[in-house]
Amino acid sequence: MALDDRKLDVLRAIVEDYVATQEPVGSKMLVERHSLGVSPATVRNDMAVLEEEGYIRQPHTSAGRVPTDRGYRLFVDRLSKVKPLSPAERRAIERFLIGAVDLDDVVHRAVRLLAQLTRQVAVVQYPSLSRSSVRHLELVPVSTTRLLLVMITDTGRVEQRVVELPEPTPVEDIETLTRHLNEKLVGAKLVDTPPLVQALADQLAQPAMNALAVVLLETLVERHEERIALAGTANLTRYNGLDLAGSLRPILEALEEEVILLKLFDEVKAGSALVRIGDENEYADLRTTSVVSTGYGPGSTVVGGLGVLGPTRMDYPGTIATVRAVARYVGDLLTQH
Repeated sequence: MALDDRKLDVLRAIVEDYVATQEPVGSKMLVERHSLGVSPATVRNDMAVLEEEGYIRQPHTSAGRVPTDRGYRLFVDRLSKVKPLSPAERRAIERFLIGAVDLDDVVHRAVRLLAQLTRQVAVVQYPSLSRSSVRHLELVPVSTTRLLLVMITDTGRVEQRVVELPEPTPVEDIETLTRHLNEKLVGAKLVDTPPLVQALADQLAQPAMNALAVVLLETLVERHEERIALAGTANLTRYNGLDLAGSLRPILEALEEEVILLKLFDEVKAGSALVRIGDENEYADLRTTSVVSTGYGPGSTVVGGLGVLGPTRMDYPGTIATVRAVARYVGDLLTQH
């Protein structure tokens, strides 16, 4: 049955009060705290309907009710407004991230910031190399027979390799090679580059280019580990057993599995938050938690995901706003770097 606006208002009030107080919510309290414009008796009737429909439940013999996973889902789906960040919060995010010197620093700052602002467990996926493109290649002569190959991707990752040349090679030839490489590879997705490198080696047929091709192909084709940064695990201990339905152990064990964490970002898009509540989580060990995640990257390109995990009793409007804001700043930083 579809709920009318008044019952939705009652559900919204129950969710907000329960998140704020951690106590089951009674009809008397709702009438006192919220201008619902109806009598306590009407609120009690509405609560009875909400309970019957499975949106709230009575945890024990107290008169109060708490939201169910289904109630949180309806609340999130009907969020008319995501709580805007205050100017102070925006400045704090900007100041904290703006000082980052490289990609590692951006990721570590972002994950710590998310954990601090939301007081949940924060997870940030490093930009995936499979989604990266070549931004620039540089060949730096170390001696006449040795080069340093530096490859920078559009996601800010920097790969460096030493190349041993089979014979002394003049600096002018190295400069020509650098120009050829950049003309051929810049803008290409890393996964598409091996045939381009091979074609260039065949075309130039130079000993230096052949040596370079071997190292380049190893660098590009190598299976790079997908990496994850995690922060704020201790925040889980702030919640009582009622929220996380018993032991923290299975949740902590799940958080140690990189495969599970990477799966959290399977369907993320840039600009919108994905909220998985309780039983909607694929992994049984995370079904007492909620996960709010989004994609980030330069512009509308998604190169990785970030998000937070916490009890189902979380401040969804505030958490969604924070996750989206941090993702936007990280995307902007990757565009600038």
